Parts: sequence; C-alpha cells; structure tokens
Amino acid sequence: MADIQRADAQRNKVRILEVALPAFAANPQVSLNAIAKLAGVGPGTLYRHFPTRESLLLSVYQEEIQTLGADVERLLETRSPLDAFRTWSRKLAELTRLKHGLGEALESPAAEAVISASYEPVTAAIRRLLDAAANNGDIRPDVDAGDVLLLLSALWRVPAGRQGLEQADRLLDMIVDSLAVSPL
Repeated sequence: MADIQRADAQRNKVRILEVALPAFAANPQVSLNAIAKLAGVGPGTLYRHFPTRESLLLSVYQEEIQTLGADVERLLETRSPLDAFRTWSRKLAELTRLKHGLGEALESPAAEAVISASYEPVTAAIRRLLDAAANNGDIRPDVDAGDVLLLLSALWRVPAGRQGLEQADRLLDMIVDSLAVSPL
C-alpha cells in the first residue's frame, strides 16, 4: 500500500511541475492554489511537495534546465547543428525570460545557488551544440561556450510580445553569423 501511495505522490509532484511552468509563463503572479487546481490536486498536496512559492519556482527552474540539457542530443538527431543551436537557444531564452520575470521571487540565497549551479549544465549543452556545428563546418572551432552564453543573454532582454520575438530572432541570426567560419 505504501508503494502505491508513493507512486501517487510522485505522479502528483510531476503533474504539478508540468502545469507550473506554463502557468508562471502566462502569469508570474499566479497563485499556488490556481496551480494546484490546474494540476488536479488539492492545495494540501501542492504544499506537501512545495511548501513555499520559491520552492516550486526553483523546482520548475531546475527541471527545465535538466530538460534543456537532455534536449541537445534529441535536437542534434533530428536537425542540422545550426538549426539545433537556434531551437535550443530560443528555449533557453524563454526559460530565462521567465526566470527574470519572476524577479524578487528568485533572489534568495537558495535561488542564487540553484541558478549558479545551472551555469555548468547550460554551458556544457552550448559546448555540445557548438562542437556539432564546428564538426559540420558551420562555425569556427575556437568559439567559447561561456562567450556564447553571454551573447545569448541578449535574447532574454527583448520586450515581450511578437515584436520582441522577432527582435530575438534577428539577434540570434547575428549571433550565428558572428560564429561562422570566415572565408579566406
């Protein structure tokens, strides 16, 4: 019986995390009770897994960073290296814009530790995408993943809405162009 309860609790936690990201993206001020309702669980269930708003936000952020890392290989299997880089970079920008939009909710020492811990997995994913593009002859092999992450930070500073997304795509085009192998 305990195994069934643990499995049910795990399913509830997964479901809460699944609905939380789109809920926060749609409305950074969304209530935890609204997220519980979206997940189809009671508020008590949500609070057992995530006793504070910050704990839920940090869990969502960690989950998404892990997913981004795992997406690299899937993208490289189905797309050209540069297209995989573009797609992955857009997803990173969306996640980071959400994180920035949550502002004060992610300014505690615990949040700073989680966000700092995401640097290595993110730069490793960028390095993998850059290596694939360099091996394909699309970009220079000497490109530094940390430098590219800094360049990509422009993508999450564009304004919200359609015009902001168009601007982000133009910026991403400039970033990709700056990485290209220069003709002699």
